[in-house]
Amino acid sequence: MFVTLSICFCLLVMVGADSCLIISEINADNPGLDTTEFVELYHTSGQRASLDGYTLVFYNGKGNVAYKVLDLKDHSTDDRGFFLVGSLDLMPKPAILLPPNTVQNGPDAVVLYRTAAARYLEKMNVTAVGLVDAVVYMTRRSGGAEFLAEVLTPGEPAFVEDEAAHESDESIERCLLSDDQWGFRVSVPSPGQPNNCTPPAAPLTSPFINELKLGSGQVDGSVELTDASAAGPVVLVVWDGKTDKVSVSMDVDTSRNGLNFMTVNKKYMKGDESGAVAIYSGRAADFPVGSPLRQTQPLDAFVFAGPGNKPSSNLTETLIPGRLPYQLSTSLREGGFYLSRCGVATWARDPGTFWEAPQTPGLPNKCPWPKICPHTILIPGGTDSPPHLPPGSSGDFLINELNTDTPGAAEDGEYIELWHPSGLRASLQGVWILLFSAHNNKPYREISLSGHFTTAKGYFLLGSDRLAPAPSLRLPPNTIQNGPDAVALYRSLSGPPSAVQRGIPTRGLLDAVVYRQRGSDMEAQELSKALTPGQLPLLEDPDVLPGDEALSRCGGLYPLDLSAFSVAPPTPLRENICPRPPPAPEGVVISEVSSARWSNHSQQAGFVELQGPPLTDLRGLVLSVFDQDVGGTAIALPLRGVIGQDGFYVVGHGHDADQAFPEGTSVPAGGAAVLCYDLFSVCRAGTALTNSSLRDVLVFSENQRLLASLSTTRGRQVLPSLRSVGNGPVSLSRCSCCQVRSPSSWTSSSPTPHSINICPSSAYSSQIDLCLGPPASSWQEQPGDCSGLIQGAKMAEVADYLEQRCDCGISALYLQGTNVSCVSGWLRVQGDIQALSDHQRALIIQTASSDSSAARVEACSPPITGRYTGAASALGLQIGLIVAVLLLLGLGAALFTYLYRRRRPLDYYTMELSEHAEGLSDL
Repeated sequence: MFVTLSICFCLLVMVGADSCLIISEINADNPGLDTTEFVELYHTSGQRASLDGYTLVFYNGKGNVAYKVLDLKDHSTDDRGFFLVGSLDLMPKPAILLPPNTVQNGPDAVVLYRTAAARYLEKMNVTAVGLVDAVVYMTRRSGGAEFLAEVLTPGEPAFVEDEAAHESDESIERCLLSDDQWGFRVSVPSPGQPNNCTPPAAPLTSPFINELKLGSGQVDGSVELTDASAAGPVVLVVWDGKTDKVSVSMDVDTSRNGLNFMTVNKKYMKGDESGAVAIYSGRAADFPVGSPLRQTQPLDAFVFAGPGNKPSSNLTETLIPGRLPYQLSTSLREGGFYLSRCGVATWARDPGTFWEAPQTPGLPNKCPWPKICPHTILIPGGTDSPPHLPPGSSGDFLINELNTDTPGAAEDGEYIELWHPSGLRASLQGVWILLFSAHNNKPYREISLSGHFTTAKGYFLLGSDRLAPAPSLRLPPNTIQNGPDAVALYRSLSGPPSAVQRGIPTRGLLDAVVYRQRGSDMEAQELSKALTPGQLPLLEDPDVLPGDEALSRCGGLYPLDLSAFSVAPPTPLRENICPRPPPAPEGVVISEVSSARWSNHSQQAGFVELQGPPLTDLRGLVLSVFDQDVGGTAIALPLRGVIGQDGFYVVGHGHDADQAFPEGTSVPAGGAAVLCYDLFSVCRAGTALTNSSLRDVLVFSENQRLLASLSTTRGRQVLPSLRSVGNGPVSLSRCSCCQVRSPSSWTSSSPTPHSINICPSSAYSSQIDLCLGPPASSWQEQPGDCSGLIQGAKMAEVADYLEQRCDCGISALYLQGTNVSCVSGWLRVQGDIQALSDHQRALIIQTASSDSSAARVEACSPPITGRYTGAASALGLQIGLIVAVLLLLGLGAALFTYLYRRRRPLDYYTMELSEHAEGLSDL
């Protein structure tokens, strides 16, 4: 299927990419008077680099405004790539000096921007525009940095600077966790020096591999292990990468404390081949030389790939599931390859934590400072997402498949499958899965996925221990409840989401699925409202397929959208098998929209009415309603059923509705209604809607962001006019059958669900002769000149201009029987203008009377410079021209006859008189 995602730790590193400038270290809270505060920048080239174009901004989390702005123009890093901003007492001396106690202790943020410095000012609100890097931090006592984190580092909570971490002072330092994943840690301050990024003393498993030497065939290899004195019997095993068999097995001496150095014969562990080193609980006798690979999980493992010699996938997936082997350099070195554990990740069995570094037997590892750029993929306005992400993807983990109810009483085939849209191996560090019960709206199980990775195709599977293929994280049978319940996916680096948030956690939410059993639709309302607002819970319907079934993601990569799921055959760790969508319904459009908040001192219900051929199947259509005040989707509703015999289909809460809105939702006062096709697809504001999926759209808002996201409306909107209807209910009605997505097709009227819309009629027409102007420059080509408007025949703009003065619901529909002309820069409208009712006609006449002053009429008296004629008047003009041509032809014939007879007189003696000849002579 399509499920592929991006690197899941919030910071993405592009190995081998261009060098960049990063925030490397922050010390905001010193003991005493805060006289050694600093912010350290670092250029990953490790060389001098100009800082022109960069701006450093300090934000206060109490108010979320900037309290300090530093333009870095004319500055540069030192020869090693470092740049310091700090207090006068700091050593070495900072390039930019700050008064003591300038850098606030938190909740605060330090942000690096790269754009025009003039746009950043003190006391401005926090912004992510132009953002290059950001650190949001707080203390355990302060808290309150949530808003800054949402804007600057979405998906990642603020970092806690623990003042109790060290006796004297501490700072927040950026370190590489593993491969291309960056994080922060509290360590001893190191201004102007590489950060103290030493690996942890004890990862999740102990002992573990600390250093390696891969020989060249001429020198022996070696393995250095951490203290194994308390681990019981431990064995070191070297696996052959070609045969997956044991090459060497050696018992580890656990009688002594400290690092344990072991030498491996030069015939094995060669840098030009592939293989693996692993440590197990047990003895060498358990792993005789030549024995095949077993499924016993090691305490730690390192798999390596020589140039052109990849280890088998069986070896890789068994020893380091979901991770990639360490790729050795193509240049074979006489002394071999020296590798040290340098990544500060707390998990084991990850070759990505090893870097090439000098060997230090018995001593702490000597790790180089990494020359890799940490690019945050989640920050809007910052670095773009990787180009391999599918269109519409959020760039973070999604729930891809869910099987909560398996045949039989054992329930030993349940599972949850995650997917990363990059389709690549990705770390799940800081990711949590919470299983919620709808009976108390609380999680009945919280599962941390830290230390795990997806497969090479981006999948991650957790489920029952008897599931095939085997899940990476095993659960007891019957763990996942059948419903009504929910599965929610979070990113939370500070512990389980429920521990730091009250109620149903929503901060850090990546994706969620709320599901139910038959007859339990209303039992998960609170979970639906918090996790998947505006959507009904999914039903894993056992009657759809023989045997077992699952809820599979079959369309759309947007998180929190249940319309992307379908009941399908289970496919753990494989491409989803999805049903083929039905043909697109033809001829279905939005016919009428009404909001309860448009009420004219009367009771009315919000609804959306569709119109189309009777009995048209609506499967595959999704109706979405956007709320301008919420900034997103208020309703995303897959439609069901068919168009009625009357040609209408109503979605709402009224008794005559064919389908109900989700509980607690309705049509907002301002927003948009969008009709999309593409089974299980998602129509969303803020996303690119293609013509292949978009069927119709009505925007009833002046919100420019909403208009921009729904660009197919050409930047125009329709707003309800309450005056046009009087004191009754109000709706927006389509009055032109064939102009889909055109604002000119709509007008305000009284609601008529399941009936023909009330539209402008000649029965309520009135004669007008308006002289208006000069028009506003917003809808004309040149100020004070309407000729460009008239020549373009843009009747919608003319109607807008009239509506500004009338406020009575006029649109282009009303002007079909009028002539519109431009006279000396003044707009003149003459003829019959239609109306909905006597009430609206009175409003139009009132406007015409107020605008017919003598000065205006006189201004319209010069010759007409441009003219636009309505449909009826254009037909009259054509008929008049034809009559004029016929008259001219008749006069020409008569003149010709007269002149002919003058030159040749008739012979009255021989001519035979007749009525016909007599008639001609008379002419």
